[in-house]
Amino acid sequence: MMKKNAALMLLLTALCAVVVPAWSYDAEQVLREVDSRMAPASYEMYRKLINIEPDGSRKEFVLYTVKKGEAAMIALFLDPPSERGRSTLRLDDNMWLYIPNVGKPIRITSLQSVVGGVFNNSDILQLDFSTEYTASAAGEEDNQYILELKARGTAVAYDRLKMWVDKASRTPLTIEAYAASGLLIKTLRYSKLQDFGNGIVRPAQLVTDSPLYKDYQSVMLFSGIQPREFSDEVFTLNFLPRVGELRQ
Repeated sequence: MMKKNAALMLLLTALCAVVVPAWSYDAEQVLREVDSRMAPASYEMYRKLINIEPDGSRKEFVLYTVKKGEAAMIALFLDPPSERGRSTLRLDDNMWLYIPNVGKPIRITSLQSVVGGVFNNSDILQLDFSTEYTASAAGEEDNQYILELKARGTAVAYDRLKMWVDKASRTPLTIEAYAASGLLIKTLRYSKLQDFGNGIVRPAQLVTDSPLYKDYQSVMLFSGIQPREFSDEVFTLNFLPRVGELRQ
């Protein structure tokens, strides 16, 4: 009887070894490296957002963006003229939209979009991945790590992400975003690796589409990313009308 039990235990151990492979990388460490490669802890940058409709028509926005630490970000609209002066502020899970001459800033949610198209407010005001998600190893293929990311709380826009990371550059290639139900919300594809200076080598383009928005596509182009320190005062509701003063 003891011999049978021992044999059974050996068989179960062998099966577990086959079913649950021991990946040779630390997923949390890889995710932290992704964050550090994509941008400094505090920085400024410019972005162009392009919404492309099924008929090929396009609407473009230019944003000046500043970020401090893990939880504070502002995006200021520079173009088109109809949007100029608008700004959005994110502090942790809280977001506001400021519209000149309208009054005090209004609350917005992560799944809304101040620009329309496939990008939502969470995509536009994206914090570090490791701030919002825990990571586990999900595999390796073609010089890529595959990470499974799980939201740390219910306020995060996506319940789960599946991320393919280039091993050499430690930058994301493809991200699939899922709802808690398992529904695929969108796919984000990074490309055009570029040296921005100051040790920042990261993709300069992000393209997204969604099965929920058939034949629509949104593009985000990055430029002028550089480290910069800001005072805490910048990331307050009272400062939103003055964000343009930060541009050098």
